[in-house]
Amino acid sequence: MNSLLRKMTIMVIVGSLLYSAPVLSQVSPTTDKSARVRITQGPEIERNDFVVIIRWTSNNPGGTPEHYGVVHYGTNPKELSQNAKSPIRLNPGHSDTIFRVRINDLKPRTTYYYKVEAMESNGKDDGFKSEVKQFTTN
Repeated sequence: MNSLLRKMTIMVIVGSLLYSAPVLSQVSPTTDKSARVRITQGPEIERNDFVVIIRWTSNNPGGTPEHYGVVHYGTNPKELSQNAKSPIRLNPGHSDTIFRVRINDLKPRTTYYYKVEAMESNGKDDGFKSEVKQFTTN
């Protein structure tokens, strides 16, 4: 019994040390901006219901680690007045970045037009916009 009590005490001490150790936050470094950011794949629809996810890939834009994928959309291709955006953290070790933006509350059996772009968290544009594309909800 004494051996069991000793083991349990050691487990409690080790466990408390593990959970009380300070956690160092990882901060991604700011990297050099890419000379030319371009879409290398997409944009394309990942899901088509009352919720749509639009996905595209670009070369890594660089700059600050926090970026946003942005979709401008609407029912008129000349008036893309609605916006959806999604945050992403760049991985400076990857040459490509995949953006995914979810659009909610779409009307059924409606054609929507959209274009995509990306920006740094400070609002600085990454320098590309897609052509206008379309999808129709079910």
